[in-house]
Amino acid sequence: MNIVIVGATSAVAQSAIRIWAAGQHSFVLYGRNASELEKIAADARVRGAIEVTVHAGDIASVTYAQTAVANLSTTHIALIAHGSLTLSDRADTDTDYMASEINVNFTSAAAWAQLLANHMATHGGGSVAVISSVAGDRGRYSNHAYGAAKAGLSAYCSGLRARMWRRGVHVLTVKPGFIDTPMMAHVTKKGVLWATPEAIAQGIIRGIERKRNVVYLPKFWALILLAVKHVPESIFKRLKF
Repeated sequence: MNIVIVGATSAVAQSAIRIWAAGQHSFVLYGRNASELEKIAADARVRGAIEVTVHAGDIASVTYAQTAVANLSTTHIALIAHGSLTLSDRADTDTDYMASEINVNFTSAAAWAQLLANHMATHGGGSVAVISSVAGDRGRYSNHAYGAAKAGLSAYCSGLRARMWRRGVHVLTVKPGFIDTPMMAHVTKKGVLWATPEAIAQGIIRGIERKRNVVYLPKFWALILLAVKHVPESIFKRLKF
């Protein structure tokens, strides 16, 4: 199979690449850091990947995404894994920063999903997996800007899924909780709520193989968010989490 990864230098994407490489697939990897992409590509080849092509550029740019997808050959699986953990305190006062973060976490990811889904629809179908977040299930004090972007992305994927399934394209929304990655290095890791990138990658691959619509990773986040969503707003707005 031909697999496209957007945000290939993320910890979860790298874990997925290692798993998929053992199945002797071909990869097209997109990211911002050329040297890191080359290292990931070399590792994938050693693990069994048939062919690996890397492209370094501004993956948050819609124009870049348009050009990239226009040059793709047949694609069977795509994983959109780029993002940024928005600092809510900064977003409160810096609207340029807030807009940039929403572009990274929502607009650009949605653009890649739309472009790749349309590309697959004209080349025999496929699966597009988009990493959103449990943070998008309800706006919270501690991550309101990040959560809003992920809420938009999840809603967009839901609509895209409804539009694309009849065209032979499967759209998977991935909603992970806390992941022990460099992006979360500044946060104290506490207990069973934290998952490894490897576990999340395995869950994504299972979700693709089983043609799931939405996966919470780990699964217990579905129950946690069910409870969170049912807290009355009059109480919820007083909570600082």
